[in-house]
Parts: sequence; structure tokens; C-alpha cells
Amino acid sequence: MRKALAIDIGGTNTRLAVVNESFQIEQCVIKPTICHDKGKFMQNIIDGIRELNLKDVCCIGAGVPGVVDREKGVVLELPNVHVQDIEFAKILKKETGLETYLRNDAEVACLAEAYAPKAKKFSRVFFITISTGLGGALCVDKVIQDYVTEVGHTIAKFDDLYEEFSIIAGSRFPVFARYFCEPDLTPQKMFELTRQKNKKYQQFTVKWLQIMNKFIRLMIDSYHPELIVFTGGFMNDKDVFFSQIKKAHKDVKIKETYYGKNSGLIGAGLYALISSQKETKK
Repeated sequence: MRKALAIDIGGTNTRLAVVNESFQIEQCVIKPTICHDKGKFMQNIIDGIRELNLKDVCCIGAGVPGVVDREKGVVLELPNVHVQDIEFAKILKKETGLETYLRNDAEVACLAEAYAPKAKKFSRVFFITISTGLGGALCVDKVIQDYVTEVGHTIAKFDDLYEEFSIIAGSRFPVFARYFCEPDLTPQKMFELTRQKNKKYQQFTVKWLQIMNKFIRLMIDSYHPELIVFTGGFMNDKDVFFSQIKKAHKDVKIKETYYGKNSGLIGAGLYALISSQKETKK
């Protein structure tokens, strides 16, 4: 059975795993993501790779939270990690001898979900993650669609402010904290107090939902998905808001991800296995 080394880089943690072509994770290592220093950022990934048994691994797939040059295997910028201009594929080829296939993290996660059993009836699958940032991607007939920009960095109007959706709705919450004069405001606090029927924080949640629904509607109108799948840290509090999101967008099927937190890892491995197979056939 063919296997890939899969790397899923998040704003908080970097997960590395050996994934086989049956979408099974055979080994997994989790390392805190190193920010602000690209040398230490890459060394941290190499250290994680060295903890894995790479026997029978034929390629590497990586999903990263930012902009990449897929052809050259270069990380151009990871806004939430604060590193840029990294010859990612070249560095890992030197370390492992394996070819590396690089894409945005939401794109590879979307690929995994497009192959999931519950997506079988749908041609156009859109993936949304709400965590450190806000991201999205589209697959059509199980093929990742190429776009230049990250949808989470689309500018939105928030009352009198103009800011990226990712910054307004993502878990760093700087805009909400300033706007509501709540410097210690976090999504967890907002949702928990909403759950307790605190009227003040219920208003915060309503405002957040307005922003999220505006983002979702933009994605629906722009990409025409038949199925939207959600994941990310915010889904830990899905009981507070997810049913309301579904009610607001009845014209499209909305579900949680099939592979959960492993969508990025499985998708990165799957993308590498598909890409390497295409290279072999050339």
C-alpha cells in the first residue's frame, strides 16, 4: 500500500503523519508551530519528521495556512505564522529524499472531504474552517480548484470598520475585542456566556453570526457549492451557532466534516499520493 508523509500546519500546532492510500493515519506527531522565525519553523518540522518511521513512504504532502507557489514548492507567506519566502519542498527533499507537494491547508482538507462518503452525491464541495483564521476552498469532481487569493482575507465591512473576514471572525478576535471594549474576549468566553443566556454576550454572538453568514453567503454566491463542510476550533461550540447557520442558508447542504480534525492531514497525504502518481505516469 502506498503511503505519504502528510504535514498539516496550523497557527497553533503542526501535525505530521504517515497516511496510507486507504485514508488511514498510521503514525502521528504533534509539534507546537514556531512563529516569526522561518529557520526555527522549518527545523521544528524536520524534528517532527525524524520522529516518524518513513518506511514505504513515497512522497510528502503539506497543507499550509497561507500562500504558496505550488510549482516551485515555495511558501510565499503564512500570515498567521509570520514567516515567508521558504523553499519548503527543496528543504524537505534534502532532508528526506522525497518529493514534496505543497498547497494551501484549506484546499487539501477540502480534497479529503470531497472523497468522503457523505460527499458522494455532490459535485461541488466547499470547505470552511473557522479557527485561528478563517479559510475556505472548493473541489469540483474531486479536483481542487486553483485560486490566487485566500478567501478568508477578503475585506468585509464591520459597522464602520473595513477588515478581513479572517481577522474579524477568526479566534484571535482583535476586532471584536476592540469594538466591544472587551480586551480579554475570546470565542470560548463569548459562546460559554451565550450558553448561559447572558444578554450582553448573546448580542456579541449575534454580531459574530452576522459576519459569518455574510462570509458564507459570499462563498455561496461566488463558488456555487452543493455541499459546504465545516471544521475548526469554533466547532467545539457548535451547539451555540451551527443550527442557526444552517437555517440561514437553506439553499445549500451544510454539514460538519467527515474526517474532523484529520481532514488536513488526510487531504495533504491524498494530494501527495495523487500528484506523485500523475508524475509517474508522465
